[in-house]
Amino acid sequence: MSNSKLNAEGIMLFEQPFARVPYENYRKVFRTSQKNIEKELGAVQNTAKDLASKERPEDDVEATTKAIDGMIARVEGLKRKLSEMQESAGKPTLNVMRERLQHLGAVEALESTNTPEFTRWADIRLDRWLVDWSLRNGKEKTARKIAADQGIEKLVDIDLFSDIRRIEDALNRKSCTEALAWCSENKAALRKLKVLIATIKRWLENLQYLAVVKQNTLEFDLRLQEYIELARAGKTVEAMAYSKKHLLPWQETHLHQVVQAAGLLCYPPTTTCGPYKRLYDPSRWSTLIQSFRLAIYHLSTLPTEPLLHLAMYAGLASLKLPACYTHETRNVDCPICNPDLGELAKEVPFSHHVNSTIVCRLTGKIMDADNMPMAMPNGQVYSKEAWDDMAAKNDGWVFDPRNPVERCRYKELRKVFIS
Repeated sequence: MSNSKLNAEGIMLFEQPFARVPYENYRKVFRTSQKNIEKELGAVQNTAKDLASKERPEDDVEATTKAIDGMIARVEGLKRKLSEMQESAGKPTLNVMRERLQHLGAVEALESTNTPEFTRWADIRLDRWLVDWSLRNGKEKTARKIAADQGIEKLVDIDLFSDIRRIEDALNRKSCTEALAWCSENKAALRKLKVLIATIKRWLENLQYLAVVKQNTLEFDLRLQEYIELARAGKTVEAMAYSKKHLLPWQETHLHQVVQAAGLLCYPPTTTCGPYKRLYDPSRWSTLIQSFRLAIYHLSTLPTEPLLHLAMYAGLASLKLPACYTHETRNVDCPICNPDLGELAKEVPFSHHVNSTIVCRLTGKIMDADNMPMAMPNGQVYSKEAWDDMAAKNDGWVFDPRNPVERCRYKELRKVFIS
């Protein structure tokens, strides 16, 4: 029964992005609403102060009435705008959040993995992971089909990945417009991410860790790429104006790159000069796509690897042993001993077990007090169940499967005790 006990805490480790994505979406809706409120009510307050500061507002009734009507119109316009935002973005996001929290709450109420309810929940989770994998690999039609067939549209992030796909497609077409618009929309969040990464970097340096922490410079890299394309097209005047407007404001943190960009105008796209040849390199677009994907994953609290891969890595790491890669010690029931899965498991660390579990190489079953390990005179050890089966088929004789010439009577076998 203990083996089937549900580890809800372990399950929730994989579900953090599942709950955070709609939460972050609702935060964006809240911030937009807050900005609208501050803008409109700020204007109303200023108008009210102006009216209050007049000594005799009744002398100009028409102007006063017009100002009050303007204040009422602003408040009504704000009310309409907030209502539309709530209906179009706020309410759907709250519904998604509610659905996902109910889905997570369902598994916390379960006690065993052997129940039909957990089996259904795990099937839905697998469908979610398959949709996530499909979306990350550009198979949006497949993802939508799975989500629609299983009725899990609110449990997957198709809209988010559609936006990612749209912006990446634009970058593949060598257009930075959509990505820059996204940076502008998420400027505050990117700034916080930049500060967070800088803090982590300083912390690691204080601990004397030689770690490389990549600073998020997506917006600057996009601006630099647009400048490079102007230089590639020979539009020197436009490039100089663009640099003054969009690159010089970054000189405090990117002075070397800004200076190098200025020198780019002196070199043609066919240059063999190393630093400028790298700037003209078309592969920079692929780097931009990777940087954008990394940035939006961080802001959306999504892992950079598909959840299906992470779950598989966790399972492989819990089973992987050195014996899995030796032909003589492979177990027929061990997934890692399978050549294909064993190849995948090469990237994960070996498992660490405080208490070893001994498994029979013939039957694949655990050897314990009910299925004792027993040794032949030559030292080869297998389970009692395996020897019993072999002796029953060979009139009391047993042989070494690795070397059939080695034979002995069943009664010559000795029990093995491991301390």
